Amino acid sequence: MSRKPTDIAAALMGAPYESLPQAAQKVARHIATRKQIARNLGQPEPAPTRGQRAADAVASFGGSWTFVGLFAATLLAWVGLNAWLVARQGKSFDPYPYILLNLFLSMLAAVQAPIILMSQNRQSEKDRQSAEHDYEVNLKAELEIMLLHDKLDQLREQQWLELLAMQKEQLELLAGLQATGQAGRVPGLAAWR
Repeated sequence: MSRKPTDIAAALMGAPYESLPQAAQKVARHIATRKQIARNLGQPEPAPTRGQRAADAVASFGGSWTFVGLFAATLLAWVGLNAWLVARQGKSFDPYPYILLNLFLSMLAAVQAPIILMSQNRQSEKDRQSAEHDYEVNLKAELEIMLLHDKLDQLREQQWLELLAMQKEQLELLAGLQATGQAGRVPGLAAWR
C-alpha cells in the first residue's frame, strides 16, 4: 500500500502537508516510502577544528577537580609566598589586597569564560540534533502504530463481515433443511429443535 506524504499528513496528522514543520514533513515522506528514519548518532562527526579542540580541552580541564586543586594550590602558594616575603624582608612583590593576583584572576576569567561557552555551544548543538532525531523517530513510531491500528481495524471489520455472511448462509441452509423435514436426519441437529 503506497501512500503519498500528503495523504499521510492529512490522515494521520490532521493537517495539510505544506503546513507541517520540516521534521513532520520528513517523517511523512519516510512513512510514505517505507524507509527507516532512525540513524546512528554515534557515528564519527566531522573532525573538529583546532579552535574547537582547544575549547573542548580548556572546558574539560577547567571543569575538573584537577583544575580546582591546582587553582587552590596556586592561590595558597601566592599568598604564602607574599606572607613569607613580608615576614622575611618587610615587603613583597604583591602586597595585601593582592592587586596583581586579582589582575591575573580577572584575565584568566575573561579568557576562560568565552572558551568554555564555545565548548558548551558545540555540546548544545549536538544535544539539539539528538533531540530533533528523537522527535522524528518518536513521531514516526507513533504514526506507524496508528497505521497498524487502522489495518487491524480493517481486518477485524472484514472478518466480522465474513463471519456474518457465513452465519447467514448457515441459517439459510438450516432453514432449508427444516423445511424439507431432513433436520431429524442430520446428527446433532435434532437436539436443537
